[in-house]
Amino acid sequence: MKKLIALFAVSAVAPMAANAAIALSGAASVSYDDNGATASVTKYDADLTISGTAGGTTLTASYDMEGASLATTAVDMSTTIGPITVAADMFDEDSASTETNTGGQQYDSVDTGVTVSLAAPIGDATIGLDNSGDVTVSGTWSGVTISHTIQDGSDLTTGSASIAGMDITLSNDAGSTTWTIGTTVAGTAVTVGSDKSVSATFGVTGNTVVVKHVAERASAASTTSTKYSTGQKDAYTTIAVSRDLTSGAALAATYNTFDSSLTLKASVAF
Repeated sequence: MKKLIALFAVSAVAPMAANAAIALSGAASVSYDDNGATASVTKYDADLTISGTAGGTTLTASYDMEGASLATTAVDMSTTIGPITVAADMFDEDSASTETNTGGQQYDSVDTGVTVSLAAPIGDATIGLDNSGDVTVSGTWSGVTISHTIQDGSDLTTGSASIAGMDITLSNDAGSTTWTIGTTVAGTAVTVGSDKSVSATFGVTGNTVVVKHVAERASAASTTSTKYSTGQKDAYTTIAVSRDLTSGAALAATYNTFDSSLTLKASVAF
């Protein structure tokens, strides 16, 4: 493992090849939220992503731009060495949740690290090992995608498939199973979840309408798998109407029953 990480570091600082490429992308938005019975708020957001590729090595860095200076939000680097892929998460995203109503704050643990994956010739499976010791085996067979992670204290298994027009996902995390089922009926995309959540997406006269119900969330202590605690939050429903404009921008209006607020948002992505 240490030798692979060292080899990855050497490959990352090697001179760029003649076919090196740099790509820029980003997004910006401004939103007005009347916040229901409380004071209204106007928020601004602008993000920039820079991606550089030299041969089989790619570095991607993302930044928030709306403050006084650029603030890093992600830095990832990956390279391939024969059948082996080495990926490094170089930025610790230790950030608090923005939910401040009946829900509490939540914090991620340190999430930097290195993952080494091997595309093994065993039925199109990929085997991965990260620096925390977790081993992941994943692959797609007959249209069914399965991933199983062997980790200290709580194994994680996820699966997804499209069967008879339905998109199904399953997840078993340390013995706790969750699922979602999505399908399209008369032009309306409907998704239901094991947590009693429901969403429906459909088009109306050039607009996209999304109706989503989020079930009540119980408080939970941090675990080996989630690595953060969550506060209780009441159930709520959102209704969002959005439209793409010929100018390249998009307009959206969202009503949230949780605090009876209406948010108007204009955004653009490039």
